[in-house]
Amino acid sequence: MLAWRLHLQPRQLVEKTVMDDIFVDLSLIIAIGAVVSLLMHLARQPLMIGYILTGILVGPAVLQIIDSPESLTVFGQIGIALLLFIIGLGINPNVVKEVGRPAVITTILNIGVVGVVGWLIMSGLGLNSTAAFFVAIGLTINSTVVALKLLSDKKEQGRLYGKLTVGILLVEDIVAAVLILLVASSQNGQLLALGSLAGVIIKGTLVGVIMYLLGKVALPRIQRSIASDQELLFLTAIAIGLGSAALFSKIGLSLELGALAGGIMLASQPYALEVAARLRPLRDFFVIVFFISLGTELTSNQFSDLILYIIAGSAVVIILKPLIITAALGFLGYTKRTSFMTALMLTQVSEFSIILVILGSQKGFIDPQIVALLTFIALISIAVSTYLVTFSDKVYGVFEERLNLFERKKFEGEALPSERNDLVLFGYQRGGHEFINLFKKMKRPYVVIDYDPEVIDVVERRKINYLYGDATDMELLEEAGVSQAKLVVSTIPDYQINSLILKYLADNNPRSISIIHADDPGEAAKMYAAGASYVILPHYIGSEKVSEFISRSGLAKSAFRKQRIKHLQYLEKHYGALEKINSIHEKKLGRAIVKGVASLTKARP
Repeated sequence: MLAWRLHLQPRQLVEKTVMDDIFVDLSLIIAIGAVVSLLMHLARQPLMIGYILTGILVGPAVLQIIDSPESLTVFGQIGIALLLFIIGLGINPNVVKEVGRPAVITTILNIGVVGVVGWLIMSGLGLNSTAAFFVAIGLTINSTVVALKLLSDKKEQGRLYGKLTVGILLVEDIVAAVLILLVASSQNGQLLALGSLAGVIIKGTLVGVIMYLLGKVALPRIQRSIASDQELLFLTAIAIGLGSAALFSKIGLSLELGALAGGIMLASQPYALEVAARLRPLRDFFVIVFFISLGTELTSNQFSDLILYIIAGSAVVIILKPLIITAALGFLGYTKRTSFMTALMLTQVSEFSIILVILGSQKGFIDPQIVALLTFIALISIAVSTYLVTFSDKVYGVFEERLNLFERKKFEGEALPSERNDLVLFGYQRGGHEFINLFKKMKRPYVVIDYDPEVIDVVERRKINYLYGDATDMELLEEAGVSQAKLVVSTIPDYQINSLILKYLADNNPRSISIIHADDPGEAAKMYAAGASYVILPHYIGSEKVSEFISRSGLAKSAFRKQRIKHLQYLEKHYGALEKINSIHEKKLGRAIVKGVASLTKARP
């Protein structure tokens, strides 16, 4: 080892020393991040807070562990590119069509009111007009990374407020992308002249058209080859994400905008969700690195110098912004719960905002202190937002009565905004697959409502339209469109819940067909009395089907063997229960029989 070192040239030795420093820094970061996150987990606190604390701890403000903060710059750039690429993968234009009008109106009101108030406050505290403008715009834009991660953690992307959140974030991202394009294309603190700006727009448009054609024409032709190999799919996705970022950077546009465009290009492909899932570990890693790189730029002296600006900016983001969003959505006719839950998701400063002020500083528009100011506000708002969303139900309970002010009253004959689903299924696990197959054959809009996270994971993978929530939540029933549904099916084995569903239908949709589960004849009789169209009694239906089978097949054991194999195949496909059956009955059935059935059902014995 020593002999090898002696043969190295001085430049090589310096490069190796730098690489060693980077490796040591990253190792320490990951180790401290793991410890802090473990402590947060044990304390039942959101892990996002742990990431923020890690960034502050390793930076110069506390432990001063990072000796070479510039070593994180490259990782920060790659991280930002990948983060925005993954955001682009999650941007579904269909969401904009679904909630386009309220998303656009809410974004305009948010940027207008919060932006003006933020500018007045920052100007009043002493910032010049340009710096106040950058800070004010930064306060209005919300974090797509944080909001989508919080939505994903709560498994409520399918809720109406989740769709509104995504729609608003998408509109805000478009606004932010335009601003980043303008600032990135400027020089020496001056925006480009009209002619130069037109040239940049033309170049951006041409590249956008080329990427659109690639996404619509080229990628579909090779998608089968790419999607068939998981490693190739992963590598191709990374290449598109980083390649589009590099391309935009080379032609004078924003690297960040290029990464976002690459993600949007892939978003319409059938394997987009799979790519996003495979990139999720990288996303989580770079979220940590992103916060740490911000933390290394912060010092306690900066915090004390900027304390008034930080408090004022945080108040605008955490108090004023949700009030404006709640009021806007309430005026548009959404319930106070939907409006408030959407507003809680949008109580942080965006990574786009930080990128914008960093570019503004690099281009000479603002002082580097403004970057530190917005970073402090971002860290505080993200921390508070994480708690607000994690405990959103309790927060809503505290303010529920006061929120009546923001809810527009529903006039007679007027329906509040909701989904349109002709067919509604409560509970997927008990026979839900058969109903979904039927719904698909009927070619009518449908939705599954379930409260089990594991079940939601299954229906999400199978691309089944769903809402995650409690069937006793009246506002959830309104969101799902139960009051307009033609057929409502409940496979939930809970008498109280099914009684509430029937009562809701009797009050709001008496003409619908209702099929309800019951465990015994007594419950069935009560369900019929409450207005059920048909009651599923498993023992009755099972006995009836078996009796018909015996009448049709007689006592031929071969017929039962065929039905047994068919049943095992069903259990394995929909419940993954075959291996459990094998382990219980292996000795009794014999290894040979188990192997035969497992082979037939394509499952391991």
